[in-house]
Amino acid sequence: MNLFGVLEINSSALTAERERAEVTASNMANAQTTRTPGGGPYKKQWVVFGTERPGKSQFALTLSRFGDLHARGVKVEQVVEDKAPPLRRYEPGHPDADADGYVAYPDINPVEEMVNLMGAAQAYQLNVSAVQATKAMISETLQLLT
Repeated sequence: MNLFGVLEINSSALTAERERAEVTASNMANAQTTRTPGGGPYKKQWVVFGTERPGKSQFALTLSRFGDLHARGVKVEQVVEDKAPPLRRYEPGHPDADADGYVAYPDINPVEEMVNLMGAAQAYQLNVSAVQATKAMISETLQLLT
């Protein structure tokens, strides 16, 4: 694999981790949302990653070899709603309480979501470091050639 292929893979991973962080932040922001436009409480969302074969630009095709055609990247396959039932809390004075006085809240654990967000941030930073290392290798290679 050439160094430009490494940059393409890191770029796709950066995009996927950014979306993971956005979805996790949305989960945290809606942890107390009891009413959505669709009805009922907010449902936690999960990001499902998959692999992809990145599209080759003309420049990358010119520089690539046969081995580079098998390079893969990361993509977000889908964002799915959690199937867990909502948490029910007894709050008879709440405007969204049912006839028995219970309010349905999203089943979102703020600690778990914070750990997910920290994981996404660390994965993002690792990919940034890989991009910087790859750029340094490309720069050193160009200096050797001149």
